[in-house]
Amino acid sequence: MRIPHTRIPSLPLASACAAVLLTVAALPAGAASASPPSLREGTVGAAELLAKVTSCTRISQGEYRTDEETPATVPVCGADGAVFWKADMDIDCDGQRTARCNENTDPWFQPDTAFHQSDGRPLRSDTLPYVVVPSISETWNYPGAGIGGGGVVAVIHGGRVQYAVVGDTGPKRIIGEASYATAEALGIDPDPATGGTDAEVTYILFPHSRVSPIEDHDAAIALGDRLAREFVRGD
Repeated sequence: MRIPHTRIPSLPLASACAAVLLTVAALPAGAASASPPSLREGTVGAAELLAKVTSCTRISQGEYRTDEETPATVPVCGADGAVFWKADMDIDCDGQRTARCNENTDPWFQPDTAFHQSDGRPLRSDTLPYVVVPSISETWNYPGAGIGGGGVVAVIHGGRVQYAVVGDTGPKRIIGEASYATAEALGIDPDPATGGTDAEVTYILFPHSRVSPIEDHDAAIALGDRLAREFVRGD
């Protein structure tokens, strides 16, 4: 958890750009002008998921800020089979100390996360995609909505779908935060001091789901893809 701040939007990751260039180079003559497919994990596309969260039935008692200095405008919404919100993304770099996440790279670094790996250690932000939920308050009680540590989340930004788990808790009044690895996978600058994005990010949480062990990202993709497919079908 950290105090969110104003971030500087970034360009997509160089690795993603390189992959697109290689794909274009391999296309037949005349096909290079076609738009590349959106990157995603699993089989459910961003457009399919976003079509299910166009309207909000508010389940929070109020609204959240995206940063300390912004007004409270973000509700937590309920849908059949999901809980969601649309906010920005701040970078959470808490947990295990690594070359990317430590006191020198992150002014708000804390060596712990609300939920832990199967070996009892904090989560590792720079390798595990996870999302931060607001701490329990009068505004919203996330366990009451069936949300808990290890729950699956579909994070959507820029036409990309990234599966993550609920991994940490944040300030009671602020929403819109995810791990270094989540941001990096979505093409968002993951730098904990200057990264993140003010552009819209959609967080779709699947109640009563749980990835075990929490650090198994492949398991998060498999479970998330199944639940996302059920969600868009209305199963």
